[in-house]
Amino acid sequence: MDLGLQGKRALITGASRGIGRAIAETLAAEGVHLGICARTPDGLNAAAEALRRHGVTVVAEPVDVGKRDQYIAWIARAGEQLGGIDIFVSNTSGGAAPGEQGFVQNFEVDMLGAVRGFEAARPFLEKSEAPAVVFISTTAAVETFGQPNGYGAMKAALINYANALSQAYAPKGIRVNVVSPGPIYFEGGPWAMIRQAMPQFYEATLKQQPMGRMGTPEEVARAVAFLASPAASWITGVNLVVDGGFTKRVDF
Repeated sequence: MDLGLQGKRALITGASRGIGRAIAETLAAEGVHLGICARTPDGLNAAAEALRRHGVTVVAEPVDVGKRDQYIAWIARAGEQLGGIDIFVSNTSGGAAPGEQGFVQNFEVDMLGAVRGFEAARPFLEKSEAPAVVFISTTAAVETFGQPNGYGAMKAALINYANALSQAYAPKGIRVNVVSPGPIYFEGGPWAMIRQAMPQFYEATLKQQPMGRMGTPEEVARAVAFLASPAASWITGVNLVVDGGFTKRVDF
């Protein structure tokens, strides 16, 4: 199936590793020109070099999404350099720190990162023939998992925000969807660190996986690519859970 992504232009936050890097790789393989950011320049530059092997334009810049002015300025620059924005993927998180400061950090990065990102990208998206927005949430937003923290709470707020956006901007043709991954394993990622530091918790979580394993960044990326593509032109306001059956809720 042709997703219709060839020649499209996408901005992806948190794209130097893990899920964000996999999203960038998947879109680049489909012929999408990219604007990518991450906090660390070394990982970002390595990602950009690898992505350019797909023959696409890659604009890469170190950016801290939690720093409002820096973040908004990057979106404007990247949009101009790419000649427009067709796809915006918000894939950053403030982590899962406990306490009030954790809530503040998650609000600033997870929630306001999406809000500010959409508003900054909106003028470009409104000029696109097939505009699409995908926010990366988590299954911790739809089911209680672990200790109370700002991570799950702000990711749940993100789903609500995305749904409201999908209704408000449908008349302008801007589709807004969410992808909520379950536990995703990659070297250097959160679950790799949990496996080392908290092996009993890791094994207990693994046993709850109906398919007997954790997911991969590439499995999440393929879902994002579909929702971002013209092939999903009649899909908006959806929260697509990609978790191998980890969550047990029933949606009606």
